[in-house]
Amino acid sequence: MDQVVVIRHKYTQEEQSIRQIAREMGLNRRTVKKYLALSAPKRLEQRARSHPVLERLGPEIDALLADWHPRLMGKHRATSVRIHRQLIDAGHRIGERTVRQYMAEKRRQTAEVYIPLAHRPGDEIQVDFFEVWVDEQGVRRRVWMFVMRTMYGQRDFLHLYDRGDQISFFDGHVRGFAYFEGVARRMIYDNLAAAVKRRVGLCGRELTERFMALVCHYGFEPCFARPGEGHDKGGVESRGKGLRWQHLTPIRAGEDLTTISAAVLADVDRAWRERPHPEGRSWDALFVEDQAHYLPLPPTPFEARRMHPISISRSAIAQVEGAQYSLPERWARLDAEAWLGVTDIRFRCRGEEVLRPRKRPGGRHIVYRDYLKQLSRKPQAVRQVSPELVAELGEPYGQLWALLEKTHGAKHGAGILAGILGALHDHGESAVTEAIRAALVAGPSAPDATGILLRMTRNWPARPVLAPPLIPEALRSVQVEAGRAADYDLLLAGGVA
Repeated sequence: MDQVVVIRHKYTQEEQSIRQIAREMGLNRRTVKKYLALSAPKRLEQRARSHPVLERLGPEIDALLADWHPRLMGKHRATSVRIHRQLIDAGHRIGERTVRQYMAEKRRQTAEVYIPLAHRPGDEIQVDFFEVWVDEQGVRRRVWMFVMRTMYGQRDFLHLYDRGDQISFFDGHVRGFAYFEGVARRMIYDNLAAAVKRRVGLCGRELTERFMALVCHYGFEPCFARPGEGHDKGGVESRGKGLRWQHLTPIRAGEDLTTISAAVLADVDRAWRERPHPEGRSWDALFVEDQAHYLPLPPTPFEARRMHPISISRSAIAQVEGAQYSLPERWARLDAEAWLGVTDIRFRCRGEEVLRPRKRPGGRHIVYRDYLKQLSRKPQAVRQVSPELVAELGEPYGQLWALLEKTHGAKHGAGILAGILGALHDHGESAVTEAIRAALVAGPSAPDATGILLRMTRNWPARPVLAPPLIPEALRSVQVEAGRAADYDLLLAGGVA
């Protein structure tokens, strides 16, 4: 570059000729002319350089790639090193660098060219799932992060789930639309199994029935990225990684996924508001503009639960997705419906509903209140499950069971507790619990289980009796007598009772 400055100075300031400058500096006159014509030196190609080796072996490399293509997939790829070795084995003389340059140029020519997109208010939201790690109640677990990203206002919604299944997918939509207070006109997805049953032709897709129900409920247009081309929805793809690195690192901890989700979402929303806009605009104003073009929310949210028909065993146990749940004993041996939610299951049978927390496969959720009538008849079973039973019933049943064990022993105490469970079934839990609490308070200073039981039974309400107005007129005069063993003896002897 210094030489160019000297040449131009001699020519313009000292008014020397090209011949004189070339003689003084030992240069060719053509070089001097070139430097005077250009402000910065550069190599001028008169014609494209020839590549005789590549011109001869380029078709051979293309033939190899075409032959290997059906036998390549996943991470099995044709590298320049492998192509070079194949050419050498075939007897050709070519350098590895030459093959590498040819392969690089071939990749450049066939690479996809990305189009800069324009995003309009209310038009587009991109959706995806991402794997993340959290510490839930001190246990490190891998969970799924559902992410919605508005492409115009660049606002994010996220929620953490135990599973990346269809129920979580739908529940994320319900929560996300409620958070944004509207529905975008187009939703962009991968070809995930929760939405796509199968591909039809080049661009067509057969959607799952449940996803079609979601689409009809909210009225948006579902759009899908090309298979294996995640950059078709690159906004949420890159944002998912950013959320993991910026807001879930170090690994978040909390009591449950709902608590962790709320904390992370608040952090994400605060960072979104504080981020400077390239044009100096307010992100809140952009989101308001986005909302103005959203579709309105329907009057009721979509039912994200999925129904499973179940059969209840003779133990009043239902098995759903590898987990066991106890149900009311009166449901034993019946068919029912299990409506699976994200965190719970709603069981329905003959017009009744019971809610149970959803367990992971292999889990078990037993509620012994469901078996009060049967437990009242089975003292040995009461003894077997007494710790779990009194923990479930709470106080004063823990205090009462400790007293029964101390004064009567576990075996006889279980028989007495079985009678109390029968009273719970007949009279209701609130009445019996109050009677037990009053008896324990009024008891002597020295524990006396028998006296406490007597006082307790006096406070129990009477069994409900059918009121006379509810008895049909034709049945009011009927007298039902209780049977006696002596009457049966008399009948056997041939007499008349």
